[in-house]
Amino acid sequence: MQSIQIKTHIGEDGLLQVRLPVEIQNKDVEIMIIIQPLEPSETQSQPKNWQPGFFEEVIGGWEGEPLVREPQGELPEREPFL
Repeated sequence: MQSIQIKTHIGEDGLLQVRLPVEIQNKDVEIMIIIQPLEPSETQSQPKNWQPGFFEEVIGGWEGEPLVREPQGELPEREPFL
């Protein structure tokens, strides 16, 4: 038996999306869902999908010469959609 614990958001449509490990495919499984609503302070502590400390490590991290986007040239003219 394998236990997976996640924090996620159920949208207005009431759908829950759960991504499972790749090794669990093409198999019969039994799944138990326990719903534990979170307090607002728990959901605001970390931005979704970012590892703790991510922003502290990367914000202001570039110390090289300024980045410059070179001219991209003209786009070719395409045939219009019908």
